[in-house]
Amino acid sequence: MAIKKNFSHKKTSPDNYKRAVINEKTLFQVKEAYKATRTNIMFSLIQPGCKTILFTSASPGEGKSTVCINTAITFAQTGAKVLVIDGDLRKPRVHRLLKENNMPGLTNLLGGFCELEYSIRESSIANLHFISAGSIPPNPAELLGSDKMKQYIEQLQEKYDYIFIDSPPINVVSDALTVSSYVSGVVLVCRQNYTTHEMLQKATESLEFVKAKVLGLVLNDSSNEKARKYSLKYTNKKTSYQNYTYSLYSDDAK
Repeated sequence: MAIKKNFSHKKTSPDNYKRAVINEKTLFQVKEAYKATRTNIMFSLIQPGCKTILFTSASPGEGKSTVCINTAITFAQTGAKVLVIDGDLRKPRVHRLLKENNMPGLTNLLGGFCELEYSIRESSIANLHFISAGSIPPNPAELLGSDKMKQYIEQLQEKYDYIFIDSPPINVVSDALTVSSYVSGVVLVCRQNYTTHEMLQKATESLEFVKAKVLGLVLNDSSNEKARKYSLKYTNKKTSYQNYTYSLYSDDAK
């Protein structure tokens, strides 16, 4: 399924951040595409209890933060209690997309500068809470892989139905691989006419190496015509995962 949306990844002005998040003015096809992604994830994770899902990409600029937020919103719309954690401690985006402040955040929590309840904040969207990234630390990978991080995730899993974690690109830093060891599954975001097969192959091999459970791929920024002919799959020796496809295009996209 490919659709056209009034947003371009090439610009990151405050107005574009506002338009990136789905709302009542978002095209019907866009909403349905995110709901299709929600359905695929729900059927991929049928175990009881809280599901923790990591969103990442092979390289910067593929739209993982937008996909993470909008997918989380569709889960919140079902009445589920949803938490989004900004695990990209190098270039945080979640607070900007939600039009909220970045402090206090995850690094402040892990550094012992605030309590868990003070780091969790309500968004303007019903049933959707978030933890922003907080101050940019000198040691992001160490913080994300710390025992404290794992303990906080376990505590949060008792309060929420779904936890979505936005993380940095796999081919740039190892942060996502560190987090993948204690989540229910990983969703890879790739971008049409941007992500190369070599980039994607390197990312999937890294995930396989740490034995991460890859739920599937999201094909982002796809044109209607090309998406009909374009099917991207992640395949290992045992399993094949079909991609989820939707588009984030500008108003003048043809």
